[in-house]
Amino acid sequence: MIIILAGGKSTRMGKEKPVLKIAGREMLLRIYESASRVDETLVALSRNTPKTRELCLREGISFVDTPGKGYVEDVQWLLSELGPFISSSADIPFIKPSDFYAVKKAFDGRESLTGVLPLEKAPKDLKPLVYRGYAIVGLNAVGFEGERFLELENPLLALNVNTPEELKLAEMIAELVGR
Repeated sequence: MIIILAGGKSTRMGKEKPVLKIAGREMLLRIYESASRVDETLVALSRNTPKTRELCLREGISFVDTPGKGYVEDVQWLLSELGPFISSSADIPFIKPSDFYAVKKAFDGRESLTGVLPLEKAPKDLKPLVYRGYAIVGLNAVGFEGERFLELENPLLALNVNTPEELKLAEMIAELVGR
């Protein structure tokens, strides 16, 4: 199962990120379209995301309500309620089905996987979260035992849309890549 995490407060953006449009399409729908080609997909919401809930209802997308206490708490709650899953944040608009397939293939249901991108593959203008020489991306697998990095190939996974500037950059990239 794939769960798109879409219940955050979006404090840096100042509005719900999943419903923001890139190239005329809401970010959540862009991600859901890729995920649902690979596996059963569910959207994790909270009281923080009423507009995202409306979008899911309008589009017939299945969702679950989390406690909305924070990322770590909600992921732990999802794991205890639903068991191991593949997770995607709702702010990586250029994720492809092949990215989900790569995680699904590597995930044994036990060991958690943190999706990473070697820094040399990340576009130079992006400022990704860097840890141990890798760009951390918003695509992971959540299991009960341990954790390891999983190197992914798609350089655009390094773009998390967290600020108005990153939203503008995503619009420019969408024009360039036609997506």
